[in-house]
Amino acid sequence: MSRPRRGRRTSLRNPAKTGPANTGYINMRAFIAIELPQNIKNTIGRLQTKLKASSAGLKWVDPSNIHLTLKFLGDIDEKSKDGICTLLKEICGRTPLFTIKLQGLSAFPSIQSPRIIWIGLSQGHDQLKAIVDQIENSLRKYGICNETKPFSWHITIARVHSQKNVQYLTRDMAKMERESMQEFREFQAGNITLFKSTLLPQGPIYEIIQQTNLKTT
Repeated sequence: MSRPRRGRRTSLRNPAKTGPANTGYINMRAFIAIELPQNIKNTIGRLQTKLKASSAGLKWVDPSNIHLTLKFLGDIDEKSKDGICTLLKEICGRTPLFTIKLQGLSAFPSIQSPRIIWIGLSQGHDQLKAIVDQIENSLRKYGICNETKPFSWHITIARVHSQKNVQYLTRDMAKMERESMQEFREFQAGNITLFKSTLLPQGPIYEIIQQTNLKTT
């Protein structure tokens, strides 16, 4: 999955829990995100294929699961889910369509010492920040507190799980960073999606709970 770096994970009132207080409902792991168009996912898939030639010890994000995370919610119950669906409809109803442009291939903490491989954004930051601010302010009633660290907009495409051939990976990334800047293109952010995430040994499964279109006029 693609999500902001660890500092963007939700800080909850009770650090021993990953969601709001137990209300007797069954909890689900959830997050809010913007889906990427299929042509962008295809482009990212081709980039991943090129990087795989390094034979580095990477765990790849399935292109079908790649998205731009706005807020990781942790575990939420059914009552919270219904409220979050309503607030997302309200936010989308007053947020016009906008353009996001992807640019650059990089890594955290650096290309020379990579742990997370990601693609950056060169356009759409202000609109994304405005949406996230509205989400953050509205979620307080569900016990989900605001982020405490600055946002770092990016799309994760792989994670390094061993140092095998990492020197070839860094070499290829330095070369391909220029290529990726030319290949990636812009797309229109048209909706906001609430996802349910089920973690399985073979990888996560994401299910759409609600997808709401942004304002068109």
